[in-house]
Amino acid sequence: MTNLDKIAELFPECITESRDDNGNLQQSIDFDILKNILSENISNETEKYSFTWVGKQKAHSSAYDKNIKEISTLRPCPAESLNWDTTQNLYIEGDNLQVLQLLQESYLGKVKMIYIDPPYNTGNDFIYRDNFSMDADNFAAQINLFDDDGNKNFKLNADSNPRFHSDWCSMIYSRLIVARNFLADDGVIFISIDDNEQANLKKICDEVFGERNFVGELVWESTTQPTNTGTAKFGLQKKTESIFLYARNKSAIKKFKLEEIENSPQYLHKGKFGACRFEIIEKSDAGAYNRESMKFKILGQYPREGKRWQIGEELARNLERTGRVEIVDGIVKKAVYPEDELDKITCKPFWSFLPVEKFGTAQTGKEELNSIMEKILGFDTVKPTALIKKFLFHTTDEESIVMDFFSGSATTAHAVMALNAEDGGRRKFIMVQLPEVCAEKTEAYKAGYKNICEIGKERIRRAGEKIKADAPLFAQDLDVGFRVFKLDSTNMRDVSVTPAEFTKEKLLDLLENIKSDRTALDLLFGCLLKWGIEISKPYTEEKIDGYTVHNYNGGEFIACFDENISRKVVEYMAKKKPSRAVFRDHCFITSPDKINAREIFKYYAPNTDFKVI
Repeated sequence: MTNLDKIAELFPECITESRDDNGNLQQSIDFDILKNILSENISNETEKYSFTWVGKQKAHSSAYDKNIKEISTLRPCPAESLNWDTTQNLYIEGDNLQVLQLLQESYLGKVKMIYIDPPYNTGNDFIYRDNFSMDADNFAAQINLFDDDGNKNFKLNADSNPRFHSDWCSMIYSRLIVARNFLADDGVIFISIDDNEQANLKKICDEVFGERNFVGELVWESTTQPTNTGTAKFGLQKKTESIFLYARNKSAIKKFKLEEIENSPQYLHKGKFGACRFEIIEKSDAGAYNRESMKFKILGQYPREGKRWQIGEELARNLERTGRVEIVDGIVKKAVYPEDELDKITCKPFWSFLPVEKFGTAQTGKEELNSIMEKILGFDTVKPTALIKKFLFHTTDEESIVMDFFSGSATTAHAVMALNAEDGGRRKFIMVQLPEVCAEKTEAYKAGYKNICEIGKERIRRAGEKIKADAPLFAQDLDVGFRVFKLDSTNMRDVSVTPAEFTKEKLLDLLENIKSDRTALDLLFGCLLKWGIEISKPYTEEKIDGYTVHNYNGGEFIACFDENISRKVVEYMAKKKPSRAVFRDHCFITSPDKINAREIFKYYAPNTDFKVI
């Protein structure tokens, strides 16, 4: 008896008819009906709480691209970097989805805070890959992604497009899925958004991070300037934006660091009682309480009608039991002593409202950018550094890694360096930005910048110089540099051919498996990415017997890519006992040379992972 026969016998209502591949009718199972029968929790499969859109499944699949390291890599650009050899900051140019996928293994669970200010879907502000069945190069050609000079063309996502919201949802959904993998267990992500996609972003974040990991919605007073466009013509002036705050694991987050109130009273010089901060009982309408008769009989007292315990009754009773409260002038107060370190300061809460006088507006951010660049760039939606510093202060420690994969004008990098200068921190940043072309009519182009990445890198350089100039002595060793990487196709050539394509010339050509324009640094960092090693660690180059040896992160990884290397080089590398060692195939003249090199490592460093590319 077949499975279909068994089901037909037990649940005949589940049997229906369908057509096979040849169009012939056949018996089949209606699984929707079967699931309803077998599970008492399913009443109607088509009616359930969900948030979906056209293209969601494809966007979900794109986040899990397993072939990304086979078709793409990040190429180092020391000439465009600052302090390449010593910095641990990163600035990466390229489509952020592919960049995130390339980096995620190297920085899995290592990022303490992510801030992003993604496109708000206003109709002309982004492009993204929406056909993930093609490889990157083929896709770029199909949609005319680049012009003749190699600059990226951009298309509008006009609200007349029937996929207006769907396109945006797919774009942000796939990126947030990957971004979640970067967050440490106690890490958080801040996402700025306006009303265009605020509701959709909340649902997507609830799905990606989980509703239980929603920390809160911050409201930023983004403008104080009246407008006559949009909803303003109806009389409603919009002056705020939303910033969603989600955690990787809300239960793992430590209490947010709070800001001290300047010039707050610490403890009274004339007595030992706090200055009304812990008032519990107010003076009665009938007059003052008798201090002596009440001094040791507080347990029976309660706030009068309409009043409450300011510090909570449980805490008040515990303080009374330990002799830390007393009635002064009819008011019950907590005794504050100089040795009570925690009570010497008072702190501001982390408010969900971010007012203009403290954190500035988009206009503030615009003026700040123009000032440091010494040119008008025409950017109207720049976030102020004070706003990002606020998030950094509350949620990061001095060694944290901070990421922004919609970097824009690099406000986040600026804020990281500024806060490090203030508290002596060593926070590192990872900035990712698509090299969006500055149109010829824009102020940015007229100022000499061809794309947004050029603006971001120059801002970091200028901000770093200014911060170091203004910084106290302890911050003079501040890391204000950054390593530049650019997304590109893989370092390896496609050497796959069909039997019909084999010729003597073709066979000789296939002996070289690495693209001719790739350097030793390309190969070094390509290997780091492939093996899931951070690309921001220090490394050195040294000449051994005339050949260049790359020693990465104090021996974690060692490599040589020169041709026909000597035995002395191999022995030198093996004696370092690195975790991993890699060579290029052309390092060895013959196959026996390659075998000998492997044997040398087995002798000196048997635990080293030995690779030849």
